[in-house]
Amino acid sequence: MTTVYLGLGSNKSAHFYLNRALTALQESFGKLSISPTYESESVGFKGSNFFNLVVMLETALSVKDLLIELRSIENANDRDRSAPKFSSRTLDIDILLYGDWVGEYDGVILPRHEILENAFVLLPLCDLAPELMHPVEQQSIKSLWSQYDKSHQRLWRADFTWQEALIPGTSN
Repeated sequence: MTTVYLGLGSNKSAHFYLNRALTALQESFGKLSISPTYESESVGFKGSNFFNLVVMLETALSVKDLLIELRSIENANDRDRSAPKFSSRTLDIDILLYGDWVGEYDGVILPRHEILENAFVLLPLCDLAPELMHPVEQQSIKSLWSQYDKSHQRLWRADFTWQEALIPGTSN
């Protein structure tokens, strides 16, 4: 089994689609560890605020088969693949880390570069796994967050309920 970290985001009916995504992930992979949810302004275009979180799960699937499963979940949640890259979306699920793999595997570059670029990826990852070592930077996620230029992107914790429970660590 490989430990995988996924980034989830939505800015169209975000609570609805993120709930559906988490349920689908749980049905496919079993136990999930879930970060607090963060709200942030859109990056790269003008649009509604995004809600983002990070999920850790274990899988025996290859990167290719995991990607197929994640795309299937996105598609089942009205993901419009014809839309521009920087646009509003119902659901986006990205493979951030697949074990400690480094390189390109079936079109997926690991680790995902957004970990180091976007607060809405790095901070929830830090909340979930602060001592995890970034396989390229060879620093803990907590250390990377402490060095991140926090003036670059504004984000804040957002209440998020899944399966009738407030996701741990979110505001009350």
